[in-house]
Amino acid sequence: MLRNVLGKTFRFLGYTVQYGCIAHCAFEYLGGIVVCSGPSMEPTIQNSDIVFSENLSRHFYCIRKGDIVIVKSPNDPKSNICKRVIGLEGDKVCTSNPSDFLKSHSYVPKGHVWLEGDNLRNSTDSRCYGPVPYGLIRGRICFKVY
Repeated sequence: MLRNVLGKTFRFLGYTVQYGCIAHCAFEYLGGIVVCSGPSMEPTIQNSDIVFSENLSRHFYCIRKGDIVIVKSPNDPKSNICKRVIGLEGDKVCTSNPSDFLKSHSYVPKGHVWLEGDNLRNSTDSRCYGPVPYGLIRGRICFKVY
């Protein structure tokens, strides 16, 4: 009796660990559902939009200009941000705000990307915290779910 209960318990724990590992790998390497919040990507992505983010392109260095990416925030590592890739390493980008009279430019350093929100007047992005290391990219948004 006790042997039967222990056998079922260990079998259940084994399946739980196996499925947990599969789920972790799927969400870490394949992608997942993300809820975006904040006004920085409006009108492309509205507050509370649900999107699908795929993570394979970051592993194969397939991020291109114009892609919308999910990134670990350079200001707060516990949160993620959603921004558009404006420049890749070696690109010349405008580093000033749209309202500035004199425009300043800079080059994106090696291993970094330049990110900006679509709502330039209401976005905290690379114009505030500078170029973002490629390693902070978590995934690329493929499509809106809802």
